[in-house]
Amino acid sequence: MAQKQGAQQQAAASEAAAKQAQAAEMAAMQAQVNAMQAQPPAAPAAAPAGDLMAQLQQLASMHQAGILSEAEFTAAKAKLLG
Repeated sequence: MAQKQGAQQQAAASEAAAKQAQAAEMAAMQAQVNAMQAQPPAAPAAAPAGDLMAQLQQLASMHQAGILSEAEFTAAKAKLLG
């Protein structure tokens, strides 16, 4: 009978330790998630100068062809130039 109680106590202690380890792991994961959410999003990489010029020229062509209005052209140019 004493062996059975000892085995039960040992199993209960082992289960408690496993639950505690799982809780600690969950807390660590939650801390990582919180840290990731607190970081500001990374700024987009700047476009290469040649690519920017090509995009501006394309906008100007679209504006001259009447595809873009003056307001659309100005807004798109401002967006490209940041």
